[in-house]
Amino acid sequence: MSARSKIEWTETTWNPVTGCTKISPGCKHCYAERMSLRLRAMGVAKYENGFSVALHESSLGAPLKWRKPRLVFVNSMSDLFHDSVPATFIESVFAVMNRASRHTFQVLTKRPGRAALLSGRLHWTPNIWLGTSIESADLMGRLAPLQETGAGTKFLSLEPLLEPLPDVDLTGIDWVIAGGESGPGARPMQPDWVREIRDNCVQSRTPFFFKQWGGVFKKKTGRTLDGRTWDQTPEPKAAPV
Repeated sequence: MSARSKIEWTETTWNPVTGCTKISPGCKHCYAERMSLRLRAMGVAKYENGFSVALHESSLGAPLKWRKPRLVFVNSMSDLFHDSVPATFIESVFAVMNRASRHTFQVLTKRPGRAALLSGRLHWTPNIWLGTSIESADLMGRLAPLQETGAGTKFLSLEPLLEPLPDVDLTGIDWVIAGGESGPGARPMQPDWVREIRDNCVQSRTPFFFKQWGGVFKKKTGRTLDGRTWDQTPEPKAAPV
């Protein structure tokens, strides 16, 4: 069964891997960790190890059973390119995505360096998008390895946005998502930080998606920027027949 997602920029989540480890400031209040521990307490078998990295071979074939084309966020509860995920398992995930060409798969990683190292071993069909998270200026080094991968569609998730990110180089970037942190302990985001990113996208003609202002009660703060909802997405690319 697929998991219909409340994440604004996708439709469905698919988690052949669960669990992760924190590697940067944006991980401080990780929603996936919080949710994993909650699911373990509820007795959900897939999360019996809590937030420790776990592979779920039984989940690999799920997208092949979904008849209607959809946007699929891959490993919303983990990171496909985590060091604890064997390269052979990553190849198995890619093989499914290659076969399920009617779907668009959105792979988001905080470890684009490993994605770049493995890129030559992977078959980057047009329905596989790859993105990386950059929440502060000192993590801008994640941009170059993303650009080096073979992904046909590359995107940035500037969320949770923790400080200004002026003049992000959007060369080769097909999509930018920005948003504030939400949930317990959420750190504030300044409107001008978002406007700067939006203006950069407008100038470079890069689709811009504003996810949320965030905060402890994100429904109250909404996702409107200067009187407009920004829901731009990349142009779909032809999938193999």
